[in-house]
Amino acid sequence: MSVYHQGSLAVQDRLGVRDLADHVGRSIGEGIKPVAAAFLGLQPLLVAGAADPAIGRVWAAPLAGPPGFVRATGPRQISVSGPVPPASPLAAALATEGAPVGTIALDPRTRRRMRLNGRLRPTPGGLAIEADRVFANCPKYLQRRETYETVPDRRPGEPLTAPELSDAQARFLTAADTFFLASVHEGGADASHRGGNPGFVRVDSPRELSWADYPGNSMFLSLGNLAADPRAGLLFLDWTTGTALHLTGEARTEFAPERRVRFTLSEAREIPAAVPLRWSAPEYSPANPGRP
Repeated sequence: MSVYHQGSLAVQDRLGVRDLADHVGRSIGEGIKPVAAAFLGLQPLLVAGAADPAIGRVWAAPLAGPPGFVRATGPRQISVSGPVPPASPLAAALATEGAPVGTIALDPRTRRRMRLNGRLRPTPGGLAIEADRVFANCPKYLQRRETYETVPDRRPGEPLTAPELSDAQARFLTAADTFFLASVHEGGADASHRGGNPGFVRVDSPRELSWADYPGNSMFLSLGNLAADPRAGLLFLDWTTGTALHLTGEARTEFAPERRVRFTLSEAREIPAAVPLRWSAPEYSPANPGRP
């Protein structure tokens, strides 16, 4: 049985990569291998993607803590300790028994990333996710940040919510080298990474932005999800101040003249100092098209 649903299969067929995708798809499993468990235990950041259980909007949001706050607690389970910040747009979803959730752990120090999707279970100390899909991605388009420090007195500010981007937010997006994309399909959710040199995200209007979809592993999990269900959430982090800019809306892929994803905004939510981490300056990936 294919690991892909009809949305991903349609994109693969359109681009003529079904055979390659079938080969790469063999790396997707249900279990957490020891090397993956060790990797998770070193991470201070996990990004989750899910749909709000009340109105269905899809969001991506950060979870942060000291290394060990995310850990494998079974052959197919991870546990996340600590409360979900109440201002997080995923606060309700991450408190909902059985909610589909996608996660990505990304380590800028080593340019490694791991994705785990499954079903959520709230716990007294945080949450647990029973995995139905676990896999790693290559380091393409991932910027290296060699060090980070925890800022102990940093506390999240009041969320700023608006139906469109401010001028300052638009400048922030066009200067970004990384963001996270949450998408959903029937019965599941996913969180993935997008990276490039500053300028790879283009703000076309206060309610629309777009980015070129660079060649990757040919699985087209995210684009496949968007083909089946256009709801999407984007997360942009300020790697110095910890500010998180959450965007929710719909995304659709244009295949000509270049493959480009166009996102229409429904709501922007900016949370100052959302993450207590301060990272060093980036070293841009040599795979990034163009020059910074």
